[in-house]
Amino acid sequence: MAGGIDANLALALAAVGGYVLGSIPFGLVFTRLAGLGDIRQMGSGNIGATNVLRTGHKGLALATLVCDSGKGAAAALAAAYLWGPEAGMAAGFAAVFGHNFPVWLGFKGGKGVATTLGVLLAVDFMVGLAVSATWLLVAGAFRYSSLAALGALAAAPFYAYWINGQSMTWMAGGLAVLAFIRHKDNIRRLIAREESKIGQKSKPAEKDDDA
Repeated sequence: MAGGIDANLALALAAVGGYVLGSIPFGLVFTRLAGLGDIRQMGSGNIGATNVLRTGHKGLALATLVCDSGKGAAAALAAAYLWGPEAGMAAGFAAVFGHNFPVWLGFKGGKGVATTLGVLLAVDFMVGLAVSATWLLVAGAFRYSSLAALGALAAAPFYAYWINGQSMTWMAGGLAVLAFIRHKDNIRRLIAREESKIGQKSKPAEKDDDA
């Protein structure tokens, strides 16, 4: 039993709750409240913080980054408190899935980097810190946001195994696979050397790495 209910039911509730929370499109909400219109019609068309930054409103971009990270962390922490660590990981994974494929937006969402980092920090702070540090190192060395995200999340399962254990390794691995799927266009451009670097304007048809 988890929190007084059947363990399978707890996992199901955690996953549903995580998905609903993760699917809140903060980037879209904030830009509309600010009178900027539909973020999906601007820049890369993504709802993440990177595209919000293209509006020129750094405060909105920061709020989007914090809330996108926070919703992943909140989902994982709430479910873990109610039903245990496995439920927390299920809720965290579902939150990232919800951000990437929100039902409210026809399942067209972001790429989940910020939400993933929030989940990892909540499930095991040291794992999340190691992943965040890897992102910073790769971004600083190569100046590609997408490459930094892919490198950091590819390393996440290894950090999880060394620091936390097998159960988190599976979750981190699943999040890494999801990230690579969502970044398939970025991977293609990286191979072709057509990806924009951090601070460089993207080409008109290009979809940058958006959290």
